[in-house]
Amino acid sequence: MPIATPEIYADMLDRAKSGSFAYPAINITSSQTVTAAIRGFAEAGSDGIIQVSTGGGEYASGSTIKDMVTGAKALAAYAEEVAKNYPVNIALHTDHCPKDKLDGFVRPLLAASAERVKAGGLPIFQSHMWDGSGVPLDENLQIAEELLAACKAANVILEIEVGVVGGEEDGVANEINDQLYTTPEDAIATVKALGAGEKGRYLTALTFGNVHGVYKPGNVKLRPEILKTAQEAAAGELGQGADARPFDLVFHGGSGSTAEEIAAAVDFGVVKMNVDTDTQYAFTRPVAEWMLRNFDGVLKIDGEVGNKKQYDPRAWGKEAEAAMARRVVEACENLRSAGTHQA
Repeated sequence: MPIATPEIYADMLDRAKSGSFAYPAINITSSQTVTAAIRGFAEAGSDGIIQVSTGGGEYASGSTIKDMVTGAKALAAYAEEVAKNYPVNIALHTDHCPKDKLDGFVRPLLAASAERVKAGGLPIFQSHMWDGSGVPLDENLQIAEELLAACKAANVILEIEVGVVGGEEDGVANEINDQLYTTPEDAIATVKALGAGEKGRYLTALTFGNVHGVYKPGNVKLRPEILKTAQEAAAGELGQGADARPFDLVFHGGSGSTAEEIAAAVDFGVVKMNVDTDTQYAFTRPVAEWMLRNFDGVLKIDGEVGNKKQYDPRAWGKEAEAAMARRVVEACENLRSAGTHQA
């Protein structure tokens, strides 16, 4: 199917929230990972989200070019073409963008989308993330207000982060401490600044102990009940019922989370969960195995010519794609989005 329109993306998020499931958001860095992610969603019978980080955009533009906007646009164009052959809806998103990269990443992409929309087309990306976790909350929300207005004009959804996700991703590193937990006051400040959709739709990444990186189950101290408390605080500020869930929530840093923690987060309003570390490993692990198992064919040992069928990138690339697709299917099953696609 074609890449999701803004209307289809909004419907995806609405259905996830009302149906208590969430979509995996899979980071992509190359044509192979784009194909693997979309294949995984199709095999799971789930719509899904694929996303480009600043580092992923730089990499995709060419290792000697390192232009994050060029790379992001290239990946979006590739996804737009290949997604047509799969029977699920795919939304395109840009991942963590800190303040010092806004002018070199999100703002140019938003401007390009605005031009396309003005000419009667669709935005390039359906949503963008502003990562304001590295600045004070007042500044975070002030920038979010400005970006939300620009996103609304381009028919794009904004994602924000309120709180700090620990660990490291794409060079953005944060300590693991008490700041990993969003407060009810933070939630109230967010709805005061950004409203409840009338200023534009936004996704909110609240923090409840999340940590980027690789951790064994049990080593990450998540407190999903913080999401419930935040929803209640925001609902109270907006004059909604105590059981309302005004925020469309995003779960970052989920590697090492238990099935119970993931389920609780989804029940409290998570509609999108970022999956990167696990799919990186899933993609790379079979490549390492292929090389070790076929080293005498991959390498030209003792003056021999090797085996072209074994060092052809398509040979080990197929293994990597299949493994990453399986991990995407698993993510869909864990988040209860498997089988939820509606034709």
